[in-house]
Amino acid sequence: MSNRTSPPGQANWAAFVTAEPDLARTVEARFGAYTHHVLATLRKDGSPRTTGLEVRFLDGELWLGMMPDSLKALDLRRDPRFALQANPGEGQSMGGGDVRIGGRAFEVTDPRAKAGYAEEVEPPQPFHLFRTELTEVVRTYVEDDAYLVVQVWQPGAPLRTLKRT
Repeated sequence: MSNRTSPPGQANWAAFVTAEPDLARTVEARFGAYTHHVLATLRKDGSPRTTGLEVRFLDGELWLGMMPDSLKALDLRRDPRFALQANPGEGQSMGGGDVRIGGRAFEVTDPRAKAGYAEEVEPPQPFHLFRTELTEVVRTYVEDDAYLVVQVWQPGAPLRTLKRT
């Protein structure tokens, strides 16, 4: 569905998978564990808006589908910056850790691309579809009940891993 080149400092999902396949598998598993996640966008006045959202990893892209004229879609049309938080699940175990993705989302208006997505995902019609460019992927987890580990990936940079006791 997409063969776009990412701007400097941004990467599509396929580029992330190529750069950090193990982390990408973990991130996809965390998002795949639950249907609904939290999307943060920016309102007209610059303040944050958080809303629920379903996401799809498909054809090397991270896709965001939304209801027509939803506030989050209007926010992204105006300012494409977003943050996406995987649903942590019930309790305090957070299996796989806490996962966040930051980037920019661009609306897809090509009817063929939307039709391909709709054929695969079967969203309610009509819908907005956004293709994402990642600026950061972060995973935070506890290791050996002793360390807080933070992994940070940004396009063009090696994976950074920070450990704190």
